Amino acid sequence: MKSGLSALGVLVVLTVSACGQGAAGQAPVPAADGAPAPAPSSSAPAPDRGVDPCTLLDPKDRSTAGINVLGVAKEINGARACDWTVPATFGVTITVDEKNGLADLEVARKTATKTKVGGRNALKVADKKAADGTCAVLLGMGEKASVQIDVSNTNFTDTPLACERAVTVAGLAEPKLP
Repeated sequence: MKSGLSALGVLVVLTVSACGQGAAGQAPVPAADGAPAPAPSSSAPAPDRGVDPCTLLDPKDRSTAGINVLGVAKEINGARACDWTVPATFGVTITVDEKNGLADLEVARKTATKTKVGGRNALKVADKKAADGTCAVLLGMGEKASVQIDVSNTNFTDTPLACERAVTVAGLAEPKLP
């Protein structure tokens, strides 16, 4: 398990499975439940369940973010997600968790920085010591929902670049959130 994760094994795995590098990207697990998280499913979510993460980046947004591929819908720990993988460069996963707000997520304090994206409270999460080329921006979406933008550089280096990409994508997706 990576350093910076809590003793309860709360996952904030910032890798993107579509990059072909290790574990699938995982949404943070709700705090204090202690139960093992269900395995990610590759089945596409039902389209009538609220915010569709694949619609949060339109073609202009993808171009702005340097993403030249279409997103692939998936489900991660019961939450809807969308993966974009730019071959040999980086991957982005946007996960919409409609059950857990920012306050409900357990994130290691030493890896999280409070910030704002648009008018929303957010956390930027990166383990600078690990320098693993991964970063996430977690956006609050009301009291009981959140959106996670995970970026993973394919070569797993340059964490500052991963954070720059995550902040860019968060800024593009944020205005489309309820």
